[in-house]
Amino acid sequence: MTTRALFREDAYLTHCDAAITAIDEQGIHLDQTVFYPLGGGQAGDAGTLTLADGTHIAIADTRKAKFEGATPDDAVHVPAADQDELLARLSVGDRVTATLDWARRYRHMRLHTASHLMCAVLPYPVDGCSITIDYARLDFATVEPIERELVEARLAELVGGAHSVATEWITDEEMQQRPELVRTMSVKPPMGLGRVRLLRIEGIDLQPCGGTHVRNTQEIGALRVAKLEKKSARTRRLVLEFA
Repeated sequence: MTTRALFREDAYLTHCDAAITAIDEQGIHLDQTVFYPLGGGQAGDAGTLTLADGTHIAIADTRKAKFEGATPDDAVHVPAADQDELLARLSVGDRVTATLDWARRYRHMRLHTASHLMCAVLPYPVDGCSITIDYARLDFATVEPIERELVEARLAELVGGAHSVATEWITDEEMQQRPELVRTMSVKPPMGLGRVRLLRIEGIDLQPCGGTHVRNTQEIGALRVAKLEKKSARTRRLVLEFA
């Protein structure tokens, strides 16, 4: 039931043709998908699966599939509620067109890329993060004070700098030899496939990440610090929103 994760090759793909490889209590498994499964702090994608006869099945969420031998790329598409009649019509081998809720995904991409910029603005370990359509939340492990105005000004500078954003790959062994690349304390690098995907923001940031991102920082748009608080004695929480 291995899934080809097309979103890792091109985050701007909005749809793809696919074959159903399994249907179980987790949801619908496909041989390939443009849907990103919940992970690394980023919310799972939503959208539709369209059958050959034009019937649409609403997908409310995408999660990592759980079965023996599953890899980080294996995804399961979780149908919205009250679709039992439609689901009963599905069979393994059926062809479908998987189509993203693109507006939702693109907000994820912009905010996820913004969270990487935050790692350049605030050079502290990250002890938790969450990327949704409305905000990016990061918890920084630091006792140092953080000034809202300085953060917003530096972010605006980096976004406006139109820095290119691209992915590159290193082997699992190379990743183990470069622990300084890891900024997150709570999320491990996406390893297990023999190679690790890195996100490089030109001249700004380089770290492991399996999520989806924009191609240029200018696409992020204006941001504001919606919340800045002391989460614990050694952690500061910062929430970014679109301005």
